Amino acid sequence: MPTDSTPASAESKAGRGKREVWSGQTAFILAAIGSAVGLGNIWRFPGEAYDNGGGAFMIPYLVALITAGIPILFLENAIGHRFRGSAPLAFRRISRRAEGVGWWHVAICFVIGLYYTVIIAWALSYFFFSFDLAWAGDPAAFFNDEFLQLGDVGVGLDFVPGVLIPLAAIWAVAILVLALGIAHGVEKLNVIGIPLLVVTFGILVVRALMLDGAAEGVEALFTPDFSALTSPDVWIAAYGQVFFSLSLAYGVMLTYASYRSRRSNLTGPALVVAFGNSSFSLLAGLGVFATLGFLAAREGVAVADLEGIAGVQLSFVTFPAVIAQMPGGQWFGALFFASLVIAGLTSLISVLQSVSSALQDKFAWSPRRGALTVGLTSATLSMLLFGTTTALYVLDVVDQWANQVGIVVGAVAMIAVTLWFGRRGRELARHLSVLSSMKVGLGWLVIVNAVAMLLLYILVDTTVSLATEGYDGYPGWFLIIFGWGAVAVLLVTAVVMPLVRWRRADDDFVPWPSPEELKAPFRAGASGASAGGASAGPGATKDGGER
Repeated sequence: MPTDSTPASAESKAGRGKREVWSGQTAFILAAIGSAVGLGNIWRFPGEAYDNGGGAFMIPYLVALITAGIPILFLENAIGHRFRGSAPLAFRRISRRAEGVGWWHVAICFVIGLYYTVIIAWALSYFFFSFDLAWAGDPAAFFNDEFLQLGDVGVGLDFVPGVLIPLAAIWAVAILVLALGIAHGVEKLNVIGIPLLVVTFGILVVRALMLDGAAEGVEALFTPDFSALTSPDVWIAAYGQVFFSLSLAYGVMLTYASYRSRRSNLTGPALVVAFGNSSFSLLAGLGVFATLGFLAAREGVAVADLEGIAGVQLSFVTFPAVIAQMPGGQWFGALFFASLVIAGLTSLISVLQSVSSALQDKFAWSPRRGALTVGLTSATLSMLLFGTTTALYVLDVVDQWANQVGIVVGAVAMIAVTLWFGRRGRELARHLSVLSSMKVGLGWLVIVNAVAMLLLYILVDTTVSLATEGYDGYPGWFLIIFGWGAVAVLLVTAVVMPLVRWRRADDDFVPWPSPEELKAPFRAGASGASAGGASAGPGATKDGGER
């Protein structure tokens, strides 16, 4: 049997119930950063910071990172590593009745993957558009009318070839990466992609800071408005930004942790991921607002008077407008959209891997079969929903409900079944402490429970607001189909999938270290057993095999 540091073969080991592993700690860290650093760091964080106190926003942001982001990241790492499975399998091993929570997480990943891919496809198209500045005449009209061929709000099958072709290309790449497995696919993508992203975006930021008006843009972002700190909405925005940007509560970090070898430092790498993600967000803020400062100077207005400084409009309307006016804009545009493609692709692979991993666990599939099943199904639905003239509207609504309702429900449910009903808090705290350089204890559990209370408040407030006030002027029937309809898909998946029989018996799973061993002083041994010597390794079966 291979050692726990040997990457598992994607095809042969799946059939024998062997779980793949990362080749090392660095590979895991890069993959986790690749999941966390995504489009939201580039187009969401700068706008959130600017709208919520500028430089003063860094205070609630850091508080949120320390009191929510890192503790929940620890929790997901502990669950995935101790129970050695995708979200459904890990929660099932906590309690048979908790499996549905894992499938809720998987369904969120599935839904996010459908629309996240089309944004990457747009960025890929704009990468090529950059070289001749195809949008130069009117960036807004080019994006909405010529590229997306945007129609009226509704449901239709008027496909846009210019979107379908790059969308199909992105899905082909995603399926290939997933089919190659953890060590040869997901890992290699991130080992290459994350350093490339840092270099590419770093060059872009340096160039942006050299533009006329850049200093004013950066000053607009970081000038503190301390009066904003008295607003509860600012603090909620900070917690939301941290929570969503770290890929928390939809099973990604949990799944990635399940591929770590049995003797892994869990807390140290989690801290690297958390602060690495935040550092990239700050870097993105510098680049984005330096560029906006240039645009404001060219138009003779203040940065505050600019429109479209976040989200899709920032990336595909505002930035192209800047690029069309700046010296060497073609290369600046190519760097920017290449960064979007890389950041988006590493995050996309993480959510798709969470879905594929769950199906591999449930049905004893190989990574190749999981990749083809998930990829082809998702690609078909993605093209039907987001390859049409109504794609932008559907994306906006589905994203709002998936993030503001779906992920928050998943987070509260994860904490509830793990700590409140499963009573695994002390066990997981001890697991983290035994295997890691940083020890956690009662304080960590108190913080996680407090986060759950905050999330419950956010969930109730958001749900009531969406139900009573609607969203962004969309017709009620449209919100029911694509907003509440997305939530219904999550619920049905969470209820139905636990009823499906597992293809592989799981009754012989024994977590490592065992609960008895966690209570005793831990002594590492070369054989892989701890002081009690009761089990051979993480996810060990009674016959000594490793899952």
